[in-house]
Order: sequence, then C-alpha cells, then structure tokens
Amino acid sequence: MEKNKKEGRYQRIFLQLGDLLQKSENDIAKMATISAVLFNKFEYFFWCGFYRIVDGELIVGPYQGPVACQVLQKNKGVCWAGINQKETILVPNVEEFPGHIACDSRSKSEIVIPVKNKSGEIFAVLDVDSKELNSFDEIDKIYLEKIINLISN
Repeated sequence: MEKNKKEGRYQRIFLQLGDLLQKSENDIAKMATISAVLFNKFEYFFWCGFYRIVDGELIVGPYQGPVACQVLQKNKGVCWAGINQKETILVPNVEEFPGHIACDSRSKSEIVIPVKNKSGEIFAVLDVDSKELNSFDEIDKIYLEKIINLISN
C-alpha cells in the first residue's frame, strides 16, 4: 500500500476507534473492536488479534482471521519477544526470526505491539500477521502503537 494512502487510512481509523472505544471500559470489548476494524480495513492483515497474559501464560484473546494457537510457548516467538523486550517487534520475514511460532504456515511477516495498562504494565500484545513478506513498516508501528494506547485511556 502506498505510504500516503496507508497513513491517511490509519488516521481515519484512529479517529473512528477513538469514538467507538470511549463507549466501553472493558478491555476485552476494546480488543475485539480493534481487531475487527483493523482486520477489515487493511487487506494485507491476514491475522489480527490479541494474546493476553493470564497467570503467566500467553493466551489467545479477541482476534480476526484463521484459527490461532491457544497458548504460546513461554519466552518463545515474536509475541513473547515483544513482552520481554517491552517494545514493538517488526518482523519482515518470520522464517528468519529465531524461535518463531507458526500458528499458520501462510504467515510471512508480523508485527507485535505490547499493550500496557494505566500503570504501564504489559498485560497483552497486539499481533498482526501478513501472507506477504515485508508487509509492515514504520507507519504501521507508529499508528498501531497509537491505537493500542486507546485501550488504557
């Protein structure tokens, strides 16, 4: 997707989600709404959803796309890397990421954004996969981080 077009779409989605999410205090409802909107607005999003930290495990939460792994092996894969490094992880080619967990072999690139509560503690991650290599860039990173911040606001 062309850079200007992508940025414009993210700006519109951010405003739309801001309006939608202010109506709920429930984090899971917010995650479900974010997953649905993003998945349906970006054609290169093959899987879009959340993994939540529950009793020290990373458990699938609200998502859109093919069936997901229910529980992700501790400290392995892109989602745990985002949690352990406390930052967004952009993976141009999942085959080159050490310990990548392949819930669906069609996934080729990925971005993971840690989700923090009002106290700044990570309690989930947004995970987005694409069937194409190099699908995600700095624009995705900037706007997905902004969108994720709407959960704790």
